[in-house]
Amino acid sequence: MYESQSTQLNRLGNQHFSRGFYTDAYYCYARALEADRQSGDQRALAMTLGNLGNICAVSGRRQQAQTHYHEVLEIQKILGDDRGISTTLANLGNLSADAGEWDRAQAYYLEALDLMNDHADYAGKAVLLSDLGLIARETNQFELALQYYQESLTLMRRVDNQEGQADVFRMMARLYLAQQRYDEAIACTQTSLAMAERLHDELRMGGAWYILASCHEAQGLWHEAIQYLERVVKVDQKYHLPKLQENTTRLNNLHKRVTTIESQHSL
Repeated sequence: MYESQSTQLNRLGNQHFSRGFYTDAYYCYARALEADRQSGDQRALAMTLGNLGNICAVSGRRQQAQTHYHEVLEIQKILGDDRGISTTLANLGNLSADAGEWDRAQAYYLEALDLMNDHADYAGKAVLLSDLGLIARETNQFELALQYYQESLTLMRRVDNQEGQADVFRMMARLYLAQQRYDEAIACTQTSLAMAERLHDELRMGGAWYILASCHEAQGLWHEAIQYLERVVKVDQKYHLPKLQENTTRLNNLHKRVTTIESQHSL
């Protein structure tokens, strides 16, 4: 079966993306974009622009991501692609959430949710409910956040989204951490970590280790926090993640704190 150059490049880009190799993924998507501009295939163009938006979003290039998503949205409206529109609205909501613009993010999410309900898009709705849970958590609506997460988990299991379940358990852990419910936070994180390990997903493993580091640091268990944060920094280094410097600084500060405490005890 014939595959266009754009399809091949997007597939290769997706493979790099899934492995955390964002620079390689971006290169593939950029080449696919050139091919789509030349061919004039609007559906292919929308897919490529969406992928470019995603790669820009995860690598901290928010303005570029926003530009790509808005162009995607205009194409999808012309094509009458409601399912695609709901995904793009959710992506725009994610950008707003990353910037702490909770009201704007919620507006995007709720508009996307209406479309997903119309089309019985359970897979998309499962992710969107977890996003709404994030907003509820960040605005201190903890009970509402937990309801969203539980609804999301139910749908994640229904569509057999293992990666999504790992993400939701990690989000629930953050919720419990914010409430200083450390045992529950650690239990949820361990569940998320076990799922990530079965999936051989180092990026999700790194996310779980980060929360475990935070849980132990909050309880004054410095050595345990350092062990987990060292693993996080290794993942940051391997995949050139944007929080490498921040996490390295945090790790160095923890080492200094332990050294200071041990020096005081030896006096």
